[in-house]
Amino acid sequence: MKLHTPIMFATLLAAACSQPKVPSASITAELRGLKDSVVFISIPVADSAKTDTVPVKDGRFTWTGNITEPQKIYIGTSTRYLELFMENTAVQLNGNIDSTDQIKITGSATQDAYEAYKKSIADITSQEDALYPKFEEVKDNDSAKAALEASLEALREQRHDRAKAYIKAHPESAVSVNMVADMAVMGEYAPVDSLYRVLTPEAQQTATGVRLAKRIAVLKKSALGQPIIDFTQNDVNDKPVRLSDLKGKYVLLDFWASWCGPCRAENPNVLKAYNKFKDKNFTVLGVSLDDKADKWKEAIKQDGMPWMQVSDLKGWRNEVAQEYGIQAIPFSFLIDPQGIIIAKDIRGAALHAKLAEILK
Repeated sequence: MKLHTPIMFATLLAAACSQPKVPSASITAELRGLKDSVVFISIPVADSAKTDTVPVKDGRFTWTGNITEPQKIYIGTSTRYLELFMENTAVQLNGNIDSTDQIKITGSATQDAYEAYKKSIADITSQEDALYPKFEEVKDNDSAKAALEASLEALREQRHDRAKAYIKAHPESAVSVNMVADMAVMGEYAPVDSLYRVLTPEAQQTATGVRLAKRIAVLKKSALGQPIIDFTQNDVNDKPVRLSDLKGKYVLLDFWASWCGPCRAENPNVLKAYNKFKDKNFTVLGVSLDDKADKWKEAIKQDGMPWMQVSDLKGWRNEVAQEYGIQAIPFSFLIDPQGIIIAKDIRGAALHAKLAEILK
C-alpha cells in the first residue's frame, strides 16, 4: 500500500481546511408559557413551504437548518404564531409566548433592521391600536363607525407612505422585498408593481422576489379597469351559475367562507348594502372557499344571505380564487354593468359610500 509522505499529507490537510464551510442556521428558543409539545417551523420554498416539526421541552426548543438567503420564516405553536427574518446564523428567542410582541429576537441582522422599522412607525401603529376597541362602543352607530373607519384609513395611508419611503431608501433589503410582497397579498397592481421596480435586480431575483413577480402578474389580470374574468361554478342546488349572466348589473363579487370569522362579521354589512341597493341595478354573487357543503349551506342560512352563492368546494384551491389570486378573505370586487372592475376589497361603511356614489 502506498503511503503519503508528510509533505503530501500536509498539502491534503491544507486543501481540506481551505474548503469553505457551508454556514447553517439555528434557532435556540426559551419561551415561558410554551407547553411541552411541538412547534412547526415553516420556510417558504418555491410556491409552497418546507415545514419541520420540532419538540418542545420545558419551554425550550432548538432547530438547525440551512437558509439560502435572508427571508421571513414562520413558527407555529399550539397557541401562537410567530414570524421572523432568518439568516444562516444562530438566532435566539427569549420571552413569554403569551406576549409575542415582547419576545426578544437576537442574532439576525435582517430581523434587527425590521425591528428598527417597526419602531420608526410606532407613532402610527399605536394610534391604530387605540382605535380598534372603539368599534365595539359604536357598533350600532353607522355614522360613528364610518368616522372611525375614515380615521383608520388615514393612518393606513400614513403607514403606507412610510413603507414606500423605507423601500426606496433600502431597495436591496430583504425587509423591503417582504414589504412589497405583503402589499401584494390584497393590494392593487399598479402601486405594487411600481414599488417592485424600485427593488434592486438582486432583490428581485431572490426566492421571495421571484414569488413576488409571479404574484404581480396575477394582480395585473384583476387590476382596476380590467374586465373581470368570466367563470362558472355551481350554486347550493348544484346548478351552474355563470358570472357573465349578470352582465348589465353592478355586481359585488364577494369571496368568503363559513369558517372565516371576519367574513361572517362582514356579512350583515353586505346584507344591509344588498337590501338598500338591490332595486338600483345591484346584486351580490358570493364565492365560498368552503370544502364542506353542509357547513357552507348552514352559514348561508344563519347569516340570512338571499343572493346567489357558488362554490366548487375546494377550499383555498377554489378555481375562481386561484384565477384571481385571492390570498386572504373577505375579499371583493365591485364590477360595473360592462363587466369592468371598478373597486376592490371594499367593506364596512366604504362599501355603502361607494354604492351610494355610483347608484344615485
